[in-house]
Amino acid sequence: MVGGGDPFFQPVSAMDLPRFAGVPTFMRLPHLTPDHDRYGDVQMGLVGVPWDGGTTNRAGARHGPRQLRDYSSMIRAMNAATGVNPFASVNCADLGDVPPNPIDIQDSLNRIAEFYTDLKNNGIVPMTAGGDHLSSLPILRALASDGPVGLIQFDSHTDLFDSYFGGNKFTHGTPFRRAIEEGLVDPKRFVQIGIRGTAYNIEDVEWGIEQGVRIIRIEELLDRGIPDVMREARQILGNQPTYCTYDIDFVDPTYAPGTGTPEIGGPTSFQAQQVIRELAGLNLIGADLVEVSPPFDQGGGTAWLGISLMFELMCVLSQALVARG
Repeated sequence: MVGGGDPFFQPVSAMDLPRFAGVPTFMRLPHLTPDHDRYGDVQMGLVGVPWDGGTTNRAGARHGPRQLRDYSSMIRAMNAATGVNPFASVNCADLGDVPPNPIDIQDSLNRIAEFYTDLKNNGIVPMTAGGDHLSSLPILRALASDGPVGLIQFDSHTDLFDSYFGGNKFTHGTPFRRAIEEGLVDPKRFVQIGIRGTAYNIEDVEWGIEQGVRIIRIEELLDRGIPDVMREARQILGNQPTYCTYDIDFVDPTYAPGTGTPEIGGPTSFQAQQVIRELAGLNLIGADLVEVSPPFDQGGGTAWLGISLMFELMCVLSQALVARG
């Protein structure tokens, strides 16, 4: 049964405690650990994955969750554009960070998968703040343990490469190739939107198309328009379980410079919101917002955009929870 409205799970209001005061949690929600007596009542869990062990060039996304938490104090409870208040319909809580191993990729992948397996076993839908994009692979290992899921990816890169620098199979450029190979994602229910930038070659794109992935470059998105493209995406994904992964570099670096691999020619911050709102009606089982890298944006605008997009994702996730409830 879907809850919501429980006073315990409501964000702290700035009318009661100024935004600059108090211990920062995601959206000013209660912070719960598995031994808390209300842990079993959580329906949507906000989680940080402070890890960038898969980054191949500009590291720093390990610091993303902490800054996103801090900036989330500015988020209010209602989405004025859609009328959705996720806190009024489902029980949300900050479940803390996955403790990564900063010097061991495989151990970190295992730690992340175990953390999310526990969430899945407790019926908690995860909303994740990364971390680099390799973080999505162990999350999918946990959530897709019963069978492949659909995937919608907002990104400027496919992340479908096979390996890097001498055959390393696990970087932030390879997670979704691994996810398809491991049977975690149904490639015929996999949509990538916003792909652009210079390239070494097009091997990643060709491989994805061969598997059945629908790859929508930025030119097609902007030529056709967001409503039309997202209508096609919803048709491909259908009503079966679907995960959403959102790389902040989907957005033009004018609005989001604080990321590891920025690419010019991307959507505006408003268009970044629009594509999420068009996810309404999908059977979403979780989402992540990754690659916010505070060292590359001292002003913090990237984190503010990132947490705002996380709130938009929470709104569509809460709608999916209510629909299943």
